Amino acid sequence: MIRDITIGQYYPAQSVLHRLDPRVKLVGTLLYLISLFLFNSIPGYLVATLFLAAIIRMSKVPFSYIMKGMKPIIMLLMITVIFNLFLTRGGETLFHAWIITITEEGLRTAVFMAIRLIYLIAGSSLMTFTTTPNALTDGIESLLHPLNKIHVPVHEVAMMMSIALRFIPILLEETDKIMKAQIARGADLESGNIIQRVKNMIPILVPLFVSAFRRANDLAMAMEARCYRGGEGRTKMKPLRYRSRDRMAYLVMVIYVVAVFVIGRYVPFHIWIF
Repeated sequence: MIRDITIGQYYPAQSVLHRLDPRVKLVGTLLYLISLFLFNSIPGYLVATLFLAAIIRMSKVPFSYIMKGMKPIIMLLMITVIFNLFLTRGGETLFHAWIITITEEGLRTAVFMAIRLIYLIAGSSLMTFTTTPNALTDGIESLLHPLNKIHVPVHEVAMMMSIALRFIPILLEETDKIMKAQIARGADLESGNIIQRVKNMIPILVPLFVSAFRRANDLAMAMEARCYRGGEGRTKMKPLRYRSRDRMAYLVMVIYVVAVFVIGRYVPFHIWIF
């Protein structure tokens, strides 16, 4: 399960998406995530599905690799579906037994919320799959640069986000090693009730925190040894510049958002309760 977590990892490939400016991918991802909340109908989700499928194909990231990253959110997905299914009231009652009631509105909300959550994870993961941490840092810093005028430490914020993304795969690998080491010593991490399982995680969490603090201290010392003093007066080895493909990508995103809003809101199409 630990190795299935792909959030924050970069997938090297030669694709149009990999070559786009990181600012385009950041803005595009934000627009895509916002667009998922602009509609609640089958035509809207159909447009979003086609757009996401086209982006995945352009990225040259294997679909199986993207789905692999979905495994850790299965529990969250199930909880979201169950809560919406049984706690949302509205419309005709489809099933009722004891205290369990399923209504049309509850089923509709549960299905749409599950699809929305999957698309949110897939869409945001594509950004990290196709953008290196350094490029992501430069993109965030460039987009937030106007905040420097009100004395917001933009460079430091971007650096912290970049370091956090870099640490995700490192800590996951460290956790996997610690778990295997503890299992080899006879630790039982899967049996017992919930309280017992939480107690069994202590031999993993303690060395993991120690390792994380040690790595953070080593990184801080390395940055200080290289005379790092923040973003004041720093220059870029590879300055970000918009190209024609980046402007075309912005245009495609605007067309998509307008299309999904219009089609999702104003195209009448219904199947059963959806």
